[in-house]
Amino acid sequence: MTTSPTDLPIPPPSAASTASAAPAAPAADSALPGGAVAGTPAYRRITIALFFAGFATFSLLYCVQPLLPEFARHFQIGAAASSVALSVSTAALAVSILVAGAVSQAVGRRWLMFGSMALAALCNLLAALAPHWSLLLAARTLEGVLLGGVPAVAMAYLAEEIDARGLGYAMGLYIGGTAFGGMAGRVGVGLLTDAFGWREAMVIVSVLDLLVAIGFVLLLPPSRRFVRAAGMGVRQNAAIWREHLRNPVLPLLVAVGCLLVGPLVSVFNLVSFRLSSPAFGLGQAEIGLIFCAYLLGMCASPWAGALADRLGRPVVLLGCVALMAAGVLLTLPSHLATLIAGICLLTLGFFGGHAVVSGWVGASALHSKGHASSMYLLAYYMASSVLGVVAGGFWERGQWPAVVLFCMLLLGLALFFTLRLRAGTTRAFCGSAPR
Repeated sequence: MTTSPTDLPIPPPSAASTASAAPAAPAADSALPGGAVAGTPAYRRITIALFFAGFATFSLLYCVQPLLPEFARHFQIGAAASSVALSVSTAALAVSILVAGAVSQAVGRRWLMFGSMALAALCNLLAALAPHWSLLLAARTLEGVLLGGVPAVAMAYLAEEIDARGLGYAMGLYIGGTAFGGMAGRVGVGLLTDAFGWREAMVIVSVLDLLVAIGFVLLLPPSRRFVRAAGMGVRQNAAIWREHLRNPVLPLLVAVGCLLVGPLVSVFNLVSFRLSSPAFGLGQAEIGLIFCAYLLGMCASPWAGALADRLGRPVVLLGCVALMAAGVLLTLPSHLATLIAGICLLTLGFFGGHAVVSGWVGASALHSKGHASSMYLLAYYMASSVLGVVAGGFWERGQWPAVVLFCMLLLGLALFFTLRLRAGTTRAFCGSAPR
């Protein structure tokens, strides 16, 4: 991100039930209809709908990032306080992802994703109209909780409903939607704010994403391979997560995903400080255009996913790690052209790698894919928050060379875990030739 096992009803945790969970999957899977095959109308509807889901989720999440200076001026708060408008949403999303994966096992995928997007768009609208800072933060916190109902559930839906041979491309197109949404939320809102004001910009984004959510639910076919898990309590959910942690592949994939997002967050968090320094002397408008590099992620994700379907996931993932490392090193010289080229390579490598890992998580989970996806994304977003802060400490102590050193350390660890995945543990889950 090879088989496509679906979710099974989860019995109360016991030694017997744990032992029997994996063997039961093929039997149940054989009684279900096949997954959507690439090139069919169902496949096209699913991939377009999930692209919409990625766009809506991440344009809503990140639309406030270019507005932080506006918040500071309007509400008369400091820069650090204004950044809370974004951090409360991402933190709430990270926590709610874990719950959303479990909830989707009981209530289904399609309507949970639609409800999450539609209600989150309404919360963003309330944030745009909030007269007080505390009310804006409350709306953004609730928005983050609601948005957690999309990423893990979308990954699980794709892993269930798409034929294994076309899963990489489908997952890549979804990741491409997240990249495009993240870029649109940052760059588009900045342009709208210049034209109309920050409140009007947030209103426009909210209405647009509500329409996108409606388009999503009209396009997405009902689940055909989902098996509702009845009687899911805390103990049952905990047993499923423990079983996923015993899977020799999933913890390695979680580690790789966390280590890949660290350099991306570090560079994009801190590059504005470097570009505004005397060495470059760029203004905020020019710096904001750097986020257009996310458009490359939109192209890289489906390309890497499709390539992984043909060549195998470990090979493509190794290439993505190498691409990220080359990009980070290219940012070292104090030349704008090489810095932009480095950021572009970093973005290409990250979104390609993220697409491969996301598809691999779904394929490696023997059952309860919603739990596996939510476990991966919880770690991913927590790592994004923590590693971004750590990178700031490196910047304060050694400026950009220290940031590059930090990023290369993370990528070195990502390479180590990717080589472990390639070396053999994947064969138990993905066949003798790991894919």
